[in-house]
Amino acid sequence: MSSIATQLATILVVEDTPSEMELMSLYLREGGYTVITSVDAKAAIDLALLHQPNLIISDVVMPGMSGFELCRSLRKNPATANIPVVFCTSKNQDIDRLWGMKQGASAYITKPFTREDLLSAVQTLNR
Repeated sequence: MSSIATQLATILVVEDTPSEMELMSLYLREGGYTVITSVDAKAAIDLALLHQPNLIISDVVMPGMSGFELCRSLRKNPATANIPVVFCTSKNQDIDRLWGMKQGASAYITKPFTREDLLSAVQTLNR
């Protein structure tokens, strides 16, 4: 992928743990991406509508609204239905991965993740 395409890509990170959000944001910015963040899935819906990011990375287990619920909500809205969603979560059982994909996720990576895990998933979906 060209660096120009990477620099133009905006990614919304939805993560309620500050250290995880900081690490993901750092890796993505180092990869040349513009990063928008939200600690809350409900606020993330508004941010997705406002900014129309190229991709969304979301935790699954969050207070108020889960990442699974977030993904379903995004898929129901024509304005956000086609934005790829990557789950980045500690839920690492096969059934969790299957359920995440059934909710409309484009990719599923588990914590702890490496810089390469994260950037590989993003680059694959941002082509």
